Amino acid sequence: MVPRRLSGSGDSFAGYRARLVEALRAKGIGDLAVLKAFAETPRHLFVPEAVRHRAYEDVALPIGNDQTISQPFTQARYLEALGLRGKERVLEIGTGSGYQTALLAALAATVFSVERVESLARAAQAALREAGVANVSVLHGDGTLGWSAYAPYDAILVAAGGPEIPPPLVEQLAPGGRLLIPVGARGAQTLTLVERGDTGTRRIPLGEAHFVPLVGEHGFDA
Repeated sequence: MVPRRLSGSGDSFAGYRARLVEALRAKGIGDLAVLKAFAETPRHLFVPEAVRHRAYEDVALPIGNDQTISQPFTQARYLEALGLRGKERVLEIGTGSGYQTALLAALAATVFSVERVESLARAAQAALREAGVANVSVLHGDGTLGWSAYAPYDAILVAAGGPEIPPPLVEQLAPGGRLLIPVGARGAQTLTLVERGDTGTRRIPLGEAHFVPLVGEHGFDA
């Protein structure tokens, strides 16, 4: 894991981060590595100035371009389901604000993230630099196609809901790897864990999810 720093004003938010961690723990998040990532990652750097005062509330917040930064509990649930142990190569589909990317970077060896909205990709890169996150690469492109140049991946996390599981993502998943994606209609999906074994894949439904649409060649139309 690459050491990270909390820049400048980050230290003044430590108490708020601690309260967020306690809220996540109270809701059932028990993975200590996940809780530590939330305790150390400066969410306020990844939200617009207008909502920065709400950065450590357990709520989704708008980040522009009809996108949101997800509720921390939802992200914690995602990360706990992936069961990362620090040595994985991870692909994230939907960089968004970059906050979840930073959380992944605290839990894995390397993170490759794809964002279809160019302005969000640029803003996320800037926020990741400010937060001192160094083990991440961000690509502007169609996330439903994955990022084949660095495949295979030990884990793939999709931060948007699609009508199906994009075949390129399954192809880029390493043997023994795990893919987490909301699958279903717009606005109402089933969070699905896909595990790739020696003889194929198996799908495990984990419950209801409500995410922005996954747009792209193997997703919804824009």
